[in-house]
Amino acid sequence: MSEKPVEEMSFEEAMQELEAVVGQLERGDVALEDSIKLYERGAALKARCEVKLKEAEEKVAAITLDANGNPSGTKPVEGL
Repeated sequence: MSEKPVEEMSFEEAMQELEAVVGQLERGDVALEDSIKLYERGAALKARCEVKLKEAEEKVAAITLDANGNPSGTKPVEGL
């Protein structure tokens, strides 16, 4: 498990660690106290992935297309 703060992770980093956390929890070979810590870390990683996906969706939605369907630029999205 990474020591990097979740809020500093990219989507890919958070997703990779979330998969590792889920794998550990599914195996069931982790002590109860450690399982709780893993679950908490997993919840934070899931939330980070959701934030990064929402940011990406907003950026994609901000792209405007010309009459031929080609990107013609972007319009600003509030908060980004």
